[in-house]
Amino acid sequence: MKKVVIIGAGPAGLTAAYELLKDGSGEYDVTILEETDAIGGISKTVNYKGNRMDMGGHRFFSKIPEVNEWWSKMLPMQGAPSYDDLLLRRRIKVEKGGPNPQKENRVMLKRRRVSRILFNDKFYDYPVSLKPETIKNFGFLTTMKVGFSYLGAVVHKRPENNLENFYINCFGKELYSMFFEYYTENLWGRHPSEIDASWGAQRTKGLSIVGIIKDFFGKTFKVKNRKVNTSLIEEFKYPKLGPGQLWEVTADEIKKLGGKIIMNAGVKTLHKNEENVLTSVTYEKDGQLVELTGDYIVSSMPVKDLVAGMNDVPAEPARIAAGLPYRDYMTLGVLVPKLKLKNKTNMRTVGNIVPDCWVYVQDRRVKMGRFQIYNNWSPYMVKDLKNTVWVGLEYFVTEGDKFWTMTEKEFSDFCVDEMVKLGLIDSADEVIDTHMEKVKKAYPAYFDTYEEMDKLVDYLSEIPNLYCVGRNGQHRYNNIDHSMVTSFEAVKNIKSGTADKSNIWSVNTEKEYHEEKK
Repeated sequence: MKKVVIIGAGPAGLTAAYELLKDGSGEYDVTILEETDAIGGISKTVNYKGNRMDMGGHRFFSKIPEVNEWWSKMLPMQGAPSYDDLLLRRRIKVEKGGPNPQKENRVMLKRRRVSRILFNDKFYDYPVSLKPETIKNFGFLTTMKVGFSYLGAVVHKRPENNLENFYINCFGKELYSMFFEYYTENLWGRHPSEIDASWGAQRTKGLSIVGIIKDFFGKTFKVKNRKVNTSLIEEFKYPKLGPGQLWEVTADEIKKLGGKIIMNAGVKTLHKNEENVLTSVTYEKDGQLVELTGDYIVSSMPVKDLVAGMNDVPAEPARIAAGLPYRDYMTLGVLVPKLKLKNKTNMRTVGNIVPDCWVYVQDRRVKMGRFQIYNNWSPYMVKDLKNTVWVGLEYFVTEGDKFWTMTEKEFSDFCVDEMVKLGLIDSADEVIDTHMEKVKKAYPAYFDTYEEMDKLVDYLSEIPNLYCVGRNGQHRYNNIDHSMVTSFEAVKNIKSGTADKSNIWSVNTEKEYHEEKK
């Protein structure tokens, strides 16, 4: 029996474990080491007094058939209306024979995707769309500026050697300065001119004004088989009890198949022999150091920490890994009786709240990056759906900075004050309760030594029994489906004995990778 040590119980680590064990052959002895006390990594769900929080907002949408099949196996699609559909008498398509979310928990819901931008106290579609409301919000002068700015960008293309130039080429300078510049700087703590352009390519996947125009006319004239960019999807799947539910179910399946999951076990050291093969890892549990041997090591831990924990790493890869930057995340759950924002859409909601799942905040008066309205993700995320609104205020921070070191009360007071500034509520007196959460290394960043990442990948690929998977494992801003695919590929290599790991590292690097269903 081959021993496999998997570092991290997030989407990538759990996917790898399940894929190794699912055939029931007994060929692999699998142990997962998880540093925290929660399953799911950044995709965990936090339950605070019956109100649930999603760290960062996780839409479950993929054009990868294997991923969709995998999700359906773990959480079958709903076969009956959910609680809010029933309250609103809203008709929705359901899966024949699927579970009833009112009676069963192990169920995936189908949700309408509404994500908008709040700019100058007005709502804009995200991504910005062409429709009368957008033009009205802009006003004639701004609309002209945006149009001519984009035409200027078409005629005078900038070299795409940083994120600022990438965005200006896609959207024009006027739209960039309105909707991308401040938000991006707020997210990363760096101006877009200092960030590698590949981050933009990774997240927008070819989205541009041209793409927005094509999408607009495709909808207007009902063009058949129109191509839909992933940033323009209109609905998504979502676990009844938040994203962490999927991974908690997966963890239970892994245990049924004989896999072991050790919680609160932070990996400190990875031991390499003279042949450059990893022989074991040492983790800390309850103040004790424990060494665990393994034939294969699958790592979803941050590359920076992985390399720092290995012995005999040459100076160059050690330097690159040590310089890799990250952005950390803080969020405040805020329970209020209602939001001041008016629902001017034609979408009905419980309590007639705005229908957004999340809202991008493009307001230079505040540091808030986004806010989520958990009522709209799933009606089961909120304890009292009819009488309260459960909001998640999101901040992008750096571990140790002034936000990270705030007490919970200081952070709560600061965030609630920003809610008042943005007109979400009238005063702090309206707040019923708050809860703070922090996530370290939530976002691998694309600056500093990141531009030398290829050299580090070459070094890590030379360690024959090491497989780096997932967002932090590859220092790549992957969505859940692509993080899972890195594990699919790693498991294929382990089972087939394939030495070349380029298939694992190439997931989601091509501009059109899995963006269209063929």
